Amino acid sequence: MSTVSLLSEIADVGRDQRRGGYSRHVFDAAEGELRAWFVEQAQRRGLDVETDRNGNLWGWWGTPGPKALVTGSHLDSVPGGGAFDGPLGVASALAAVETLRAQGFQPAKPLAVVVFAEEEGGRFGMPCLGSRLLTGSFDADRARALRDPDGVTLAQAAARAGLDPRRLGRDDVALSRIGTFLELHVEQGRGLIDLGSPVAVGSTVIAHGRWRFSFRGQGNHAGATLMTDRHDPMLPAASLVAAARRIASGVAGARATVGRIVPRPGGTNVIASAVDVWLDARVPGDEHTRALVEEITAAARHAAAEEGCEVTVTEESYSGAMAFDPGLTATMSGVLGAPPRLATGAGHDAAILAEHVPAGMLYVRNPAGISHAPEEFAEDGDVEQGTEALANVLKALSK
Repeated sequence: MSTVSLLSEIADVGRDQRRGGYSRHVFDAAEGELRAWFVEQAQRRGLDVETDRNGNLWGWWGTPGPKALVTGSHLDSVPGGGAFDGPLGVASALAAVETLRAQGFQPAKPLAVVVFAEEEGGRFGMPCLGSRLLTGSFDADRARALRDPDGVTLAQAAARAGLDPRRLGRDDVALSRIGTFLELHVEQGRGLIDLGSPVAVGSTVIAHGRWRFSFRGQGNHAGATLMTDRHDPMLPAASLVAAARRIASGVAGARATVGRIVPRPGGTNVIASAVDVWLDARVPGDEHTRALVEEITAAARHAAAEEGCEVTVTEESYSGAMAFDPGLTATMSGVLGAPPRLATGAGHDAAILAEHVPAGMLYVRNPAGISHAPEEFAEDGDVEQGTEALANVLKALSK
């Protein structure tokens, strides 16, 4: 079965009628349906499936053991996301295994297809949560206490999904099995459009993080409170949005985004008592990213003081700049005939694992140049070329 056919099987799972696109979040009904789909498809291809202590799924070709060749991605999405971000890598991995089996190929080392949990952070706010927990790069106690918008903790959601939340955290057994990790992903920009290539080899990921700005003011009646008597946290929150755009525009290569604002209590005729604003910041170079956030923070503090409000800033996640394994990157390039090498501003599980094991990425062209939105796309021909490239690299690395 082709990658395109596999993706068509899940095309109706998790459609978001309000936002458009897809909303598939860890341990919700849609993501659970996708997990069941993966288990079925992996077993059809002769893979033995297991779930690790952090909710990551593994489909094994051969007996699980050290130095395994691992490929895969994730199945969850951002709210209202596209059809390819995550599932393309999983479907391509399954199709690549099927291709290799049809060729009569037998890997000389264990090979696994993995589905990492909560890569997007769409439910609990922590990106690459499954790989961060596995590697121990995110504290398990902090993870268990994470809450979704409905107040459900990760510990509660994990327990409802059949996991023991007490066992969340670094998994040395699973980590020791990974000899090499390779992730195929739809490109989340227009690099391959400009380069005129259907596939690229990943080179680097720029530094990026998420910060929560919590503004506190005085809630009050919208009709009975004069403008001069207000301490409205929505004003410094709005100033933060404008400051992020203005300041980032003056820094080469910087990206700063506010995509989520939550006022409390949230009534249309109520002056908010508090407003939480999430900032996503990414700049080439670790020191540049933090310097950008410091400048935006200074602007937010000034705006809060002018309105008689307070603000606290919490760093919720941060990943420094990283380069994928140069030996693996060179091998992939050699196998594929020297396709373009592509840097990205998007984070991935491969970047988390790259701090612990040799890791690399393949990107498939996105003719829209749009991601994290319903317009995200990949042509059928490019999808199949990506799968072929993945199969060829897996074959070369597993000899």
